[in-house]
Amino acid sequence: MSQTPDSRDEAAIDDVQTVNAEGVDDVAVEANRRLYSGWQWILFGGLAIVYSLFHLVSLNLYPLETWSFRILHIAGALILGYGFYAGTQFADGDQRRSATWMRWLSYALLIPAIYALVRVVMMYQEMNAGAMRIAPAIEAWHFGYPLILASTAAILLSWADREARDRLSPADLVLMVCAMAVAGYLLVMFNSPLRASTGTSFAPMGISYAAIAGSLLILELTRRVAGLALVAISAIFLGYVFIGPYLPGFLGYPGLSVGRFFSQVYTDAGILGPTTAVSSTYIILFIIFAAFLQASKVGDYFVNFAFAAAGRARGGPAKVSIFASGLMGMINGTSAGNVVSTGSLTIPLMKKVGYPARSAGAIEAAASTGGQIMPPIMGAGAFIMAEVTGIPYTEIAVAALIPAILYFLSIYCMVDFEAARKGMRGMRKEEIPQFRRLVKQVYLFAPIIILIVALFMGYSVIRAGTLATASAAIVSWLTPYRMGPGAILKALQLAGSMAIQIIAVCACAGLIVGVIALTGVGARFSSLLLGLAGVSQLLALFFAMCISILLGMGMPTTAAYAVAASVVAPGLIEIGIQPLVAHFFVFYFAVVSAITPPVALASYAAAGISGDRAMGTSVASFKVGLAAFIVPFMFFYSPAMLMEGSWLQILRVGLTATLGIVLLSATVQAWFFGPVKTWQRVVMLIGALCMIYGGLITDVAGLAIGIALFLMQRGRGDGGTRTAATS
Repeated sequence: MSQTPDSRDEAAIDDVQTVNAEGVDDVAVEANRRLYSGWQWILFGGLAIVYSLFHLVSLNLYPLETWSFRILHIAGALILGYGFYAGTQFADGDQRRSATWMRWLSYALLIPAIYALVRVVMMYQEMNAGAMRIAPAIEAWHFGYPLILASTAAILLSWADREARDRLSPADLVLMVCAMAVAGYLLVMFNSPLRASTGTSFAPMGISYAAIAGSLLILELTRRVAGLALVAISAIFLGYVFIGPYLPGFLGYPGLSVGRFFSQVYTDAGILGPTTAVSSTYIILFIIFAAFLQASKVGDYFVNFAFAAAGRARGGPAKVSIFASGLMGMINGTSAGNVVSTGSLTIPLMKKVGYPARSAGAIEAAASTGGQIMPPIMGAGAFIMAEVTGIPYTEIAVAALIPAILYFLSIYCMVDFEAARKGMRGMRKEEIPQFRRLVKQVYLFAPIIILIVALFMGYSVIRAGTLATASAAIVSWLTPYRMGPGAILKALQLAGSMAIQIIAVCACAGLIVGVIALTGVGARFSSLLLGLAGVSQLLALFFAMCISILLGMGMPTTAAYAVAASVVAPGLIEIGIQPLVAHFFVFYFAVVSAITPPVALASYAAAGISGDRAMGTSVASFKVGLAAFIVPFMFFYSPAMLMEGSWLQILRVGLTATLGIVLLSATVQAWFFGPVKTWQRVVMLIGALCMIYGGLITDVAGLAIGIALFLMQRGRGDGGTRTAATS
């Protein structure tokens, strides 16, 4: 029986599969992540829940002494980290596990590790009994040497100790005990008068032994959860402590002994400094908030909402990627992780409507990276900026508004112009979720709205974050994913395990910050920038940009900004740049290091999904995110972009910079209201830079160029016709 045209159309519609985002909130399981069952699953799940609850209670109800709180914060992450993450690949079912002698050697290392922990208890009793300090020989032979031996040997054994994925390695058990010994000793000493002796020749050597072992544990866990890049940079900085006195020129410094350096590096001058201060308060709190949002499947809703709102526009999935990745990225605080969660859905759909694999991966990488600069949460870097500069967080969030709009507008225009140039279509109505249905669930945005309102009502970040977390649990009762006691415990367990990576990274960054502070290398870098500024301030800014990107390559955003803020920002302030402008400058370049070749973590993650070459995707994502490499220079030339100035200045700069960004995108894509010739692209680039610059005369010149090109395009007529046809 033949079908009528109408019936064939209906059949075709029936075959169309509607996009429905599912699993966006699922956490990716890393290759070296252990998957427990039985009593081990209960044990480590319970530890993760206790770890999350410890922070919630300490931050909101019963605050601890600052250093003690940070020591416990790092120790808990080390214990959980070595419990969840293996030091090497897991043994396959058909392969032999670790050699018997290796396992027995690992168990033997428990003896010095436990002995060091027992001695900590005995030292605590002695100090409570009135002892002024512990005998150096006891600290060395009965605590320091056994602890360092157990830590070093267990780390080496863990690299070769291959166990099944559901079993804890004996070597990692040793490392967990060592982490407890380090934390215990530091708690004893830092809660005594000996705390004031750190960094002097009177400091107990036991502090140095604990700091050496603690630094080794932090570096090894960072290697497991974040790769070698940050560990290698940390090793270079640590090496500088001891070879710096022999270096020529401005790199040389008088030198520090092992005892003096390590007795001070595990204090608020280093590991317990600004990075750990932020990770132990704001970051852990917002990780718990993100875990509650994930448990209530808000991420799935965000992506579906983005599809319903923008899916039908030309190049629809690419525009969906911009909205969804921006929303998710500002919460989860990791560019590469955001690419994996949202890109697994958006990249294949972009390819389906006509984007090449390289463009699809580049757009997703650039959009996910932009989440780190999207207020009000801005990943985690903004909290560190508030801690380092003393500028209220709300001021930083407001200052970030115009730059974030410019960045995402740039990506949107890049996407739209490419879609117009290639004649791409949007998604059909039948392929996207119904907007009417999703609007009825708009209350799922309530936790984020509550967070924003609470912050601007004057609540502290901690109180606002706690309220937002509680509201996420309450709002979930309006959805099929209601959070009862079991779901809340699961969210707390998820938060505890999610926090491991960022806490290890922050502690490792604190180690680098400590080296910079104790050796004075930051001050010498400032003098170098000051000399360059005497030649040209633009040259000094360019040099600062290169160093910020170089320090950030291969590193998570938080660590990248923390290091750049210690090395580069003081130099920029020294040459006369306002602190807010200087820190935003290095923050932006630390963020975009994730899409800067040759080491671009977000681009590499996107390339793994799109199937394109990693280097090609990183170059393409650099092009898509080009605005982020230009706008920071405008912070210096036009502080009104950061809300510095009168409302009239801010409005003028915001509007002209917006037009400039549109022209810049048209220049890159060779399309405005139609094809753009080479000479027109050159003129258009000049006009774009004039308007982004923000001066009154340059704004007028850029506006004149934009109007002239617009009239030329519309007067020709062909561009407009083609654009309309592809919309």
